[in-house]
Amino acid sequence: MTNFELNLSTEELIKRTSKDCLIPKIMLEADSVEYNNLAQGDKDALRHLVLAANKIDNVFMKQDNSANLEFKTYLEAETQKGNKNAEMTLKLFNAQIGMVATDSEANKIYLAKNFKDLDGKGFYPADLTKGEFHKILISMLEEKETEAVKNILSQRTMVIRDGKRLKAIDYTEYFKEEFLYIAQNLEIASTLSTDKDFNEYLKLQAKALKENDPMLDAYADKKWAELQDTPLEFTISREQYADELTGSVLENPRLNKMLKEANIIPISKDSIGARVGIVNKAGTAKLLAIKNYMPQLAENMPYKEEYEQNISIGNDNQTMVDVDIVTLRGDEGTYRGGITLAQNLPNNDKLSLTIGGGRRNVYHRQIRTNNSAQAIEKRKKRLDATLRKEFHKFYNPEADHWFTIGHENVHSLGPKSGTEALGKYKNIIEENKADMGSLALLNIMEKLGLYSQEEVKQILVTYAADNFLKAKPTLSQAHRVRTVMQSKYFLDKKAISLDENGLININLEKMIPTAKQMLSEIIRVQLSQDFNKGEKYVLDNFIWTKEMEIISKKLKEIDKSLNGVLKTPLADKLSGKQTNP
Repeated sequence: MTNFELNLSTEELIKRTSKDCLIPKIMLEADSVEYNNLAQGDKDALRHLVLAANKIDNVFMKQDNSANLEFKTYLEAETQKGNKNAEMTLKLFNAQIGMVATDSEANKIYLAKNFKDLDGKGFYPADLTKGEFHKILISMLEEKETEAVKNILSQRTMVIRDGKRLKAIDYTEYFKEEFLYIAQNLEIASTLSTDKDFNEYLKLQAKALKENDPMLDAYADKKWAELQDTPLEFTISREQYADELTGSVLENPRLNKMLKEANIIPISKDSIGARVGIVNKAGTAKLLAIKNYMPQLAENMPYKEEYEQNISIGNDNQTMVDVDIVTLRGDEGTYRGGITLAQNLPNNDKLSLTIGGGRRNVYHRQIRTNNSAQAIEKRKKRLDATLRKEFHKFYNPEADHWFTIGHENVHSLGPKSGTEALGKYKNIIEENKADMGSLALLNIMEKLGLYSQEEVKQILVTYAADNFLKAKPTLSQAHRVRTVMQSKYFLDKKAISLDENGLININLEKMIPTAKQMLSEIIRVQLSQDFNKGEKYVLDNFIWTKEMEIISKKLKEIDKSLNGVLKTPLADKLSGKQTNP
C-alpha cells in the first residue's frame, strides 16, 4: 500500500474549502417539480441511470491518475479516524474527482505529496516519459508490430507495460467490472422508462459497454444523437482534453513519418463522463428555433467549398435539448476551476459520424443559472470595476447562454475531419473556432430574425466583458487558452481596449468583423492539417498582455472563488447516498 502524505497545509485547506473559495453548484432538488411531474416509470428508470452514472467516477479516476482510488480510500480512512486535514482534503478530492487539478487562477493543486500531473494521466504507465514512449513505438514499428501500435494510439485503450514493449487494453476489458454494472442498470432502466426511443438507446449503450467493438459505440451514438422528445437525458460522454501524451507523437519527425507510412492516425484517449437529467420542454422549444437555420449558417462558414460539414442544405442531422441536471459524474463532473455549460457530441473523431449519425446539443440549466442576490451583487461589483459604464445596460447574463448556443452549433459547422493532425492543439483550435463562429454569424442570425439588434449588442458586450480571466492558464487548459488567444486578437484589432481607468471599452462596429477574420484564419489552419501551423497559430496568439493583467488583478480582488463543488440532492436521494452538507 502506498504511503500517502497530505500536501496542503491546514491554513490552505481551510481557505480552499471555505464558502468564498469552494462555490457550490446545486443540481435538481429532491422535491423538484421537474421530478415530481415525471411518470412513475421514468422516476424508477431515473434511479438506475443515477446508479450507472455514479459508477463512472471509478472509471474516470483510474483514467485520470492511477493512484486516485487508493488515495481516496486513504482519505476516507483518515477522516474516520478524526483527521481534519484529511477530511478537508477529501472534500476537495470529491469536488474535483481526483488528486491533481487546476483552480480558476491556473494554480496546480496537488492534494498528495510526490504525485505530479502526467501528460498521459492514468491512460499510460505513470513512469513512462515522452521520450521513452516515442522510442518504444519506433522500435515496435521497426519490428512490424503495426496493429499493436495502432491499438496503443487508439482513443479507447488503457496502456500498460509488457516487458520492453507497451500493450493496449480495450476499455471494455480494462473496465469490465464497472462497465458491466453500468450496463446492467441501463438495461433495467430501459424496461422502466416510458419512451421507446430512449429505451432503444439505453439498450444499444449497454451492449457497447459489454463488447469490444467500436461500431457498437457508433450505433449507440447514432441513436443518442437522434433523441429529441424524450423525458429523460442520459449520456456517456467521451472527450479528449486530458490526454497529452498520445498526440505528442506528431512532434517526433521520425515517428510521425513512420506512423503515416503505416497509415496510423493517433487519436487521444477518451475520458469518460456521465450526465443524467430531465429534459426541460420549454427551454428545448427555444433552442429548436435555431435548428431550421443551421444549413443557412453552414453556407456562411469560411471556405465552405473546401470541406464537408456535419450540417448542410437538406441535411437535418442536429438535435438540441435543454436539460435540468440531476447529476454529472466522471469527466462531466470534474469541477476544476469551472464546469461546462453545454456540449455538442459526438465529436468529429467518433465513428457514428461515418455511418450517417448526427450530433446533439445538450444544455445544462443548473450550471448556467444563478440569480441569487449574492451573485447579482458580485456581478455588479465586477462590472463597476472592469467595464465602462455606458456598456452596463447591454450586459445580460442570459446573453452568455445565447452565445453558448452559437458556440455549440458551430461545432457542427466547419471541417468535419482531418484535424487530428493538429495534435495537442486540435482542441484549442476547435474551441476557438466555435467561439468565433458564434460571434461571426450574429449578423446572419439577426437577419434571420433569431436575435434583435439589441440582443446582438448584449451578446457582444457580455462576451467582451466575460472573456478576461483571473490568471494566465496553462497550455493544457484548451478552453481557457482559446480565451486568452481571443482577448489578444481583439485587443490587437482594437475591437476591445482599456481606457485610462483600466476599464474595458468595446468598439461594437469592429466586433463581428474581427470575429469573422479570426474564424477565417482558424478554418485555414484546420484545413492545413499541419501540426506546425497549428502550433504557430496558437503560440502567436496565446500571449498574456498588460491589459489582461490589469483586469485579472481586479477580478481577483472581487472574486475569491478558486473551485467549485456539485451538490446533487435528487441524485443522492435516488441512490441512497447521504447528501453532503
